[in-house]
Amino acid sequence: MIPEMCLTDAALRFGGTLLNPDGCFSAVSINSRTTNAGDLFVAIEGENVDAHSYLPNVADKVSGAVVSRHDKTLNIPQWVVQDTTKALGDLAQLRRERFEGTVIALTGSSGKTSVKEAISMILSQENNVHITSGNLNNHFGVPLTLLAMDSLAEIAVIEMGASAVGEIDYLCSIAKPDVALVNNAQTAHIEGFGSLEAIALAKAEIYQSLRVDGTAVLNLDQPWIAQWLDIIGNRKCISFSMIDPSANLFAKNITDTGDGYFSFVLCIMPKQGEPSEESAVRLNNPGAHSISNALAAAACAFAVGASLAEIVRGLENTLLIPGRLQRKVLSRKSVVIDDSYNANPESFKAAIDVLSMSSSYRILVMGDMGELGDQTEELHREIGGYAKKLQIDALYSVGANSAIASKEFVGQHFPTQRSLIDSLKIKIIELETSHENITILVKGSRSSSMEHIVQALISGEKSSC
Repeated sequence: MIPEMCLTDAALRFGGTLLNPDGCFSAVSINSRTTNAGDLFVAIEGENVDAHSYLPNVADKVSGAVVSRHDKTLNIPQWVVQDTTKALGDLAQLRRERFEGTVIALTGSSGKTSVKEAISMILSQENNVHITSGNLNNHFGVPLTLLAMDSLAEIAVIEMGASAVGEIDYLCSIAKPDVALVNNAQTAHIEGFGSLEAIALAKAEIYQSLRVDGTAVLNLDQPWIAQWLDIIGNRKCISFSMIDPSANLFAKNITDTGDGYFSFVLCIMPKQGEPSEESAVRLNNPGAHSISNALAAAACAFAVGASLAEIVRGLENTLLIPGRLQRKVLSRKSVVIDDSYNANPESFKAAIDVLSMSSSYRILVMGDMGELGDQTEELHREIGGYAKKLQIDALYSVGANSAIASKEFVGQHFPTQRSLIDSLKIKIIELETSHENITILVKGSRSSSMEHIVQALISGEKSSC
């Protein structure tokens, strides 16, 4: 059961004007289509939609509303504030302050959701864990995640995303983490930050927001260690690494078990004279980057008291997230690797690494990467060159920027997804007829909607795109 809150408490704490009788609520909604009886409705004013216009649609079932304009026609409790988005964060902050458990917050350019799911799998063996749903990690998703915590929650695992400086700092002012992780700093969203160095500093806002007795989890394999350690200061720090045995948690005896999957020995070297421990781990997620993600999750779980046995069980039982390097069988000879959820240059290279480990005929299907700013052309060309260097057999691309990668690779570029799919299906038939096994990697940013290509290949139907 979600603990009840009242608008009176919010108004007394954060200001604004409370009109009509007080409203008490357990759940909060910002979407009129999914608002349930008794919810508090927060009328968000967006660029394209102002939710105040939907108030009459939900007035008969909500416990109250948060608004920036008082609607005199509605006889419901209304907390009138200057900014309803900020008020949503204020409500979440109030909920966080009443939460007596532990909050683990994580950010990074890639791998956030995978790490979050692995942390949850580890800690859920002995604790009631509340986590971010999907990737709701922005200035709406983080508050809604905190507001959805029920009274049984003991640990909250909060994923935080950002596309500009200051956003992580704002999210941390709401979530107030006890444990904080920057998984990595890469070129994702570089358009909004301006440089890779700025990304690294922006991600480190999560460390700056830690209270003095908080714990920072640090990736020693990143080039920003000196800057991050300066920010962490005298706070407790737990480190992890794929290559540095001085880390508190590190991987040794890394072994490729086939088709891009890995096993390794997890070593835990706690400080303060405690004995070291180690155990073999076999991952269900492909790619060498999955080892780093596993170590990050293990370090966060270790920071809140998880045992080595719990960590190993959790990591080995963590399943792939839809749209992230999922293998789907097309036929007896053909497999598609669905990595269509999102893309940045580093994650693209990691996915190509996985494809390159296949012993079959390897086809890369590429869509555009978004939010790369002035480096768009250079970074797309780099991906084409990387695929060529790893001797991928064919590249099929769609999208104006992917044409740059295709040209570098000397691949095939298509004006539409439909034309790409039709040509790819002909190629699959040719290869299967000549008894070739085929592995197809499909990847691109969310804006490229590459999942449509995966669906068309699996269903055997033409794409509607």
